[in-house]
Amino acid sequence: MLDFDRQSQKESPVKHLIRRRTPAVVLAALCALTLTLTAAVPNGRPEDVGLSSERLSRINDVVQRYIGAKEIAGAVTVVARRGKIAHFEAQGMTDLESKTPMRKDGIFRIASMSKPVTGVAILMLVEEGKVRLTDPVSRFIPEFKDMKVAVVKSGPEGTPAPSGRGAPPPEITLVPASRPITIRDLMTHTSGLGSGGAGARETNRVAPRDPAETLAAHIPKLGAAPLDFQPGAEWRYSGLEGIDTLGRIVEIASGLTFDQFLRQRIFEPLGMKDTTFVPTDDRKPRIATLYGRSPEGALTRQETPSWLATKTYFSGGGGLWSTPEDYTQFAQMLVNGGQLNGKRLLSPRTVELMGSNHVGDLFAASGPGRRGMGFGLTVEVVTDPIAASQRRSAGSFGWDGAFGTHFWVDPKEQVAGVLMIQRSVNTALNRDFENAIMQAIVD
Repeated sequence: MLDFDRQSQKESPVKHLIRRRTPAVVLAALCALTLTLTAAVPNGRPEDVGLSSERLSRINDVVQRYIGAKEIAGAVTVVARRGKIAHFEAQGMTDLESKTPMRKDGIFRIASMSKPVTGVAILMLVEEGKVRLTDPVSRFIPEFKDMKVAVVKSGPEGTPAPSGRGAPPPEITLVPASRPITIRDLMTHTSGLGSGGAGARETNRVAPRDPAETLAAHIPKLGAAPLDFQPGAEWRYSGLEGIDTLGRIVEIASGLTFDQFLRQRIFEPLGMKDTTFVPTDDRKPRIATLYGRSPEGALTRQETPSWLATKTYFSGGGGLWSTPEDYTQFAQMLVNGGQLNGKRLLSPRTVELMGSNHVGDLFAASGPGRRGMGFGLTVEVVTDPIAASQRRSAGSFGWDGAFGTHFWVDPKEQVAGVLMIQRSVNTALNRDFENAIMQAIVD
């Protein structure tokens, strides 16, 4: 708080700072004041944005059911509509052992919710003409030229190779890729790079992941890794390697390290003050404890995985830490068509491109529960809510994180929803959260 005297009470805070403080302090204070005034999505009454307060409280009931069933330790939920936060609640515990209550400013490992942030970074460079979606990855990383595809060898007389638990690793043969993999392939998980298929064992051999490395050191090694299928032939999730490669492309195209680009071009303009690859010591008390499930179903404390505990490898595929409020700024920017409080990151048409289905039926055919769904540029897209059995509108898009974080934006209803928990993805909770939001829309 500013300590105003009688004269300063008649002045604006900015004028008072300039009159009373040294230039260095003035500059720092002005930056902080500007961030406070322009960054945050404002609060609003639910009824003022077409939501029912009574119905919106059902979000709390949903979360409490999962806490009571010991499915989760706690959760933070945020709902924004028409540019205002109408719901922001913390429930349960951030740490069960110490009985520390969940806090709204808790810091979570957002894992794969890092991917849409990486997607926005690439699209910013696309708009600047530095990257094209159709560019081969080898334009930026020459080691990705002339890639090979792993094909599983057949058994005797053409019979399928042995598979299943206890079967030996399949033998593979390498064949030339039918075409180079592109930026779009990486963004849509249709590249075959590091997607856990036939080439996984060879990928681990030629490009083992080392948290002590940097993107510049590690990513070129992936050029020698075999793809799991011909580019564009399938949708298969590349949990880390594909999107991490995009992070390296951001570095090459922008001249900044990936963490610098995200901080300067995305986090600072949006006021995402706690989003980072490496939480500082003063933030660590706010980190939510990570939990898993024991064979008996109990919540058990887990340590941060080694691949995330790095200070040098900035993984766009899963390395970010963030808060519910910070990520709401990012989500609201997407709802707004690429801008937030006068800071424009993308044009509306580019956000529309991001949230469009780029893979035809490949995503819907890639696994159970994906009917009526498509995949955009680093985000899942609802193409047919009825076929998908979802309450989200057609055109809604978003993504999850492996440790239980979830977000989605609905451009039609001007809604952003953010859910953060501390254990592995709970699809049922995600769907219940979405339903609780949609049933609260009453206009």
